[in-house]
Amino acid sequence: MSERPVSLAGEPKADVEQARAFGLTPDEYRKIEQIIGRTPTYTELGVFSVMWSEHCSYKSSRIHLRKLPSKSELVVQGPGENAGAIDVGDGWAAVFKIESHNHPSFVEPYQGAATGVGGILRDIFTMGARPVASMNSLKFGSFDHPRTRYLLGGVVGGIGGYGNCVGVPTVAGEVMFDAAYDANILVNAFCLGLVRTGEMMSAKARGVGNPVLYVGSATGRDGIHGASMASAEFDKESEAKRPAVQVGDPFTEKLLIEACLEAGRTGAIVAIQDMGAAGLTSSSSEMPSHGGLGIELDLDKVPLREANLTPYEILLSESQERMLIVAERGREAELQAVFEKWDLHAVVIGRITDDQRWRARWHGQVVADIPIGALADDAPLYDRPAAAPKTQASAKTSTVKHPEPSRAMRALLDSPNVASKKWVYRQYDSIVQSNTVLGPGSDAAVLRIKNSRRAMALKVDSNPRACALDPYLGAVGVVCEAARNVACAGARPVGITNCLNYGNPERPEVMWQFIRGVDGLRDASLAFGAPVVSGNVSFYNETEGHPIPPTPTIAVLGVMPDVAKHVTQHFKNPGDAIVIVRTGKPSLAASEYAELFGIDGGQLGAIDLAREAALVEGLVEGAEQGLIRSAHDIAEGGLAVSMAEACFNPRAILGAEVELGRAGSADADDFFGEGASTVILSIAPADVTIVEKLFVGRGLEFAVIGKVIANPRLKIGEAIDEDVSALQRIYEDAIPRRLRGGD
Repeated sequence: MSERPVSLAGEPKADVEQARAFGLTPDEYRKIEQIIGRTPTYTELGVFSVMWSEHCSYKSSRIHLRKLPSKSELVVQGPGENAGAIDVGDGWAAVFKIESHNHPSFVEPYQGAATGVGGILRDIFTMGARPVASMNSLKFGSFDHPRTRYLLGGVVGGIGGYGNCVGVPTVAGEVMFDAAYDANILVNAFCLGLVRTGEMMSAKARGVGNPVLYVGSATGRDGIHGASMASAEFDKESEAKRPAVQVGDPFTEKLLIEACLEAGRTGAIVAIQDMGAAGLTSSSSEMPSHGGLGIELDLDKVPLREANLTPYEILLSESQERMLIVAERGREAELQAVFEKWDLHAVVIGRITDDQRWRARWHGQVVADIPIGALADDAPLYDRPAAAPKTQASAKTSTVKHPEPSRAMRALLDSPNVASKKWVYRQYDSIVQSNTVLGPGSDAAVLRIKNSRRAMALKVDSNPRACALDPYLGAVGVVCEAARNVACAGARPVGITNCLNYGNPERPEVMWQFIRGVDGLRDASLAFGAPVVSGNVSFYNETEGHPIPPTPTIAVLGVMPDVAKHVTQHFKNPGDAIVIVRTGKPSLAASEYAELFGIDGGQLGAIDLAREAALVEGLVEGAEQGLIRSAHDIAEGGLAVSMAEACFNPRAILGAEVELGRAGSADADDFFGEGASTVILSIAPADVTIVEKLFVGRGLEFAVIGKVIANPRLKIGEAIDEDVSALQRIYEDAIPRRLRGGD
């Protein structure tokens, strides 16, 4: 039976105006009154506001996300848990997910990025998996913007400061600079863990009377209404939102990882969930609801950093490094002993009930009593209006004179979006845990699985310029690129996680972009047979009516049976044949070249997903047969830039002599076009015929265009003849020079 909660002295009145202040609409407030049959208390209204926020409830995206394929014979866990899981062989499951921490990182870059890493780590080890690798996708404004250097330094420092201390390697990522992100940066954090199949933990509670334990750090006032902040546009007052950004402690997180994994091995844990967005409220409502049960909390027992926190503050705090556990009744002391060993709180603060109510007590009084389904499962669901935006005239022109190819290539290598990101990733520990076979700076990261010959490849990608031109084709292209990069390393794509970053979904043009992006993700996922097992939606990435371009960020997991067969991107042997394999002719649409030189690159071309899948299969088969010595995807900057990158072998710089005429007429599209999938391979001359059959037999374009040479010069027809060492200096100094205050 429900009890009428009390309103505490001094609390603001709960009414429609307070609901507006919390980010709820008047209709949502009236629905709350209908659900509970009375006026909510201030605490209850706060609880509804975070659980019904876009960040927690996905109220604008759920009906569309249902279209995504999430099953295959390798899927161990799909959407619905803290993270997804794929069987990677030899008794192991890879648990992985990507999430956003965009708004907090813009307000307070170091702590915003650091706690983004901490939060995604907890999503992984709550599943019983040990975190073994991190990645990130970062979008910053132009270097001309006065805050870009500050934000870049803070975000990179936060990622490195947290990840390095906690002992999880950062093995791959991507960084982009564009004026479209001047007022809304993106910080998307990915983590992958390994767990023995059959030993995975769940967030689904069971067992009436089972105790509920709070474990980890004490609760403070940091992060209150963080979920609500992430569900609103920015404005001129955004700087005042610093108190809504949590403060992380990676050393406590490390203790929490070890304690939770050890506690999991006892078998005494029924369910476990991170106190992430919406803190204690979300974890305490979602776990029982998923099991068709209820919960009663005693807030007096919650460990606090400050003695005078109110129930509202305790329930909504997003203090870091905290977990909620449902334990087997009678085994509380067993679990408490494990956490005491690791010097962490482990306190019984409630119990599971059978009445499907979410109830909180404080000082002997009920301060909240709500049907649990209303919080966890029955948030409003919106099918928002969607409409394609009116076509806008491009500011670029097709009449601009194209620069001379050598000058263009040097300018592209100097572009922050093409140049080496070594300044960023050298601040990350990429080899801790000793599993990293191939780390940052490659097409994809490769991780060995200890005591096994098997390995995993990881890649995260996005292409907002392509998605701005065509949200559907742009999303398809992003999945293709991430899958292709994993295949270039020799791994077969088996699973996808996504972070879908868009503007305000209440704008029909933004909703149209989102829906088309989801459709593209669905179709590409089906084509590669790589289901979407987890993900995140980040809306309201806009400031004062100016949204970011649609930025679906895709991370792909690949597996390979023999780690010794992995492939890298660098040329290795003088005399090797250089080959390009592609699904179609490249174009300047949405290219870095078009952006840099103000040229209208036109519209995106169609993508043949059957040919894309065939390219991936050919790359994987070629690697497994040991026929491919190097493979490098043509991406930002086009073929000329990718050719230079392939020459930058860290062991010994090599050169290349290439004639593009062998693959068609050489023009700016051939030199610098992106778009259609193209891969540069180096192959032993004796193996060219075999490899050609491998790809031509799959209906793909195949052409030998040159050879690797010992002399470190890059020669592309008559148009480019450059010293590779000089090109590498441009490539590696582009970002450091700008940070030093150079042009």
